[in-house]
Amino acid sequence: MKVKKIIVILIFAAVTKIGLAQQDPMFTHYMNNTLWLNPAYAGTRDLLTVTGIHRSQWVGFDGRPKSQSFSMHAPLVLGKSGAGLNVVNDQLGVTKSTWITMDYSYQIRLNSKAKLAMGIKGLVNIFRNNVSTLKLYNQNDAAFASDVQSILPNAGFGLYYYTKKYYVGLSCPKILQNQLNTSASLLSREQRHYYLITGYAFDINRNVVFKPTSFIKVTPGAPIQGELTGTFVFSDLVNIGLMYRSGDAFGALVGINVSDQLHVGYSFDWSMANTSGKYNSGSHEICLRYDFFVKPETKIKSTRHF
Repeated sequence: MKVKKIIVILIFAAVTKIGLAQQDPMFTHYMNNTLWLNPAYAGTRDLLTVTGIHRSQWVGFDGRPKSQSFSMHAPLVLGKSGAGLNVVNDQLGVTKSTWITMDYSYQIRLNSKAKLAMGIKGLVNIFRNNVSTLKLYNQNDAAFASDVQSILPNAGFGLYYYTKKYYVGLSCPKILQNQLNTSASLLSREQRHYYLITGYAFDINRNVVFKPTSFIKVTPGAPIQGELTGTFVFSDLVNIGLMYRSGDAFGALVGINVSDQLHVGYSFDWSMANTSGKYNSGSHEICLRYDFFVKPETKIKSTRHF
């Protein structure tokens, strides 16, 4: 019972200040993109899961962020270990990053209901900064004379405690703080991000489940970012929810389980008027997830909430 109370407290503790700067891509469907945040998630669904997300942020704003995520993961040894592949593409203005990651998790059963997974992530960031395409007041500025292209290796780790009803995860997807630019006047580095993710599934009655989920992102030297989402699931078929991203946006989500294997989701974010809301028409996101039954014993026998 104490563990359940801690989970609920952590979920609502996610509503905190947000930094306006964005280095890692953000997804409103973060609860369906757990592998990107935490490598320990690999294989924990006990079947092969493939997920694709497309996000078009701040529609109507020139140079707005555009992000895509593709992930697949499966158990290596059912209930004991898993592996995953994740590709994330992010574009902001003339800056583009493509992360390709490989994930491995090892799972330990703590009792009849709970497991603890430990994961490691190896990744490479293909970074491009096409500054030569910018229109400048001073066309002779040497700092913008040539584009920057780098291939940056990195590594991360994560812990993921979970049952059928709730989870808590702690991770750092990128440990190394690689330098992004070669120009001394444009010195910047990949920032180390720490993620705390939580979720719980409350059974309201036989046909309705309420699922609050959240994440907190901590980056040294920057404000804490928090996101809280509350989703109602009706008859294990239709999902309807609301999202709050602290100091940045509100959002609405809807999803449908087309079959036992296919989930389709859509979300729309409204930027707050006191931030970027005056300059854009919101953000759209589409999510597709498909579960493959590799073996008969992996077929879903009960609802998987996470």
